[in-house]
Amino acid sequence: MTSSPVKDTRLLLIGCGILQQEIRYLIAKNSWPVSTVFLPSGLHTDFGKLHVTLEKSLESHASLPRIVFYGACHPLMDSILAMAGTLRTPGQNCVDIYLGHDRFCRELEGGAFFLFEEWAQQWDSIIGGEQGLAAAVIRDIFRSAHTHLLAIRTPCSGDYSAQAEDISRRTALELRWIDTGLEQLELVLATTINNAMKGLS
Repeated sequence: MTSSPVKDTRLLLIGCGILQQEIRYLIAKNSWPVSTVFLPSGLHTDFGKLHVTLEKSLESHASLPRIVFYGACHPLMDSILAMAGTLRTPGQNCVDIYLGHDRFCRELEGGAFFLFEEWAQQWDSIIGGEQGLAAAVIRDIFRSAHTHLLAIRTPCSGDYSAQAEDISRRTALELRWIDTGLEQLELVLATTINNAMKGLS
């Protein structure tokens, strides 16, 4: 769990670490009065761990006004947040939030499995050994549901081409790349922050 405090904080953002570089960049760029706590990006593969970890983080920061950067990544997500008296970024998942709903749906319908840099770097712990599945089984699962990997390069991404190519080989999925800006993510965060600020006034 990592954090980046901002002076004169009025809000705390608790969220998935998948886009932490991008979120920190946008907070600094816009001078938003927001500090951050990021949770491991692989939690979405284990509903039990996600539930417990998110609830503990919300409870441990209960004295602060909070917003949450998550999609509907848990069946009880909105109930968890309602109990904590907070709100989240709207969207089905982080890719939906980042690309926008229309493009997300279009790419998903085209067979894409989305890959951000964070997932590529954490692939073995998120998809590999922790799941206890053989390589051939993982490959069959991916090929049954997807036609290609869609690796997303953001303005904050480093070079993760080697990891993406390795994942392409291991899943037997064609690797494609897209370069995208931060405009959609910025809009979603700004809207969520503004809504939270209105609730404080």
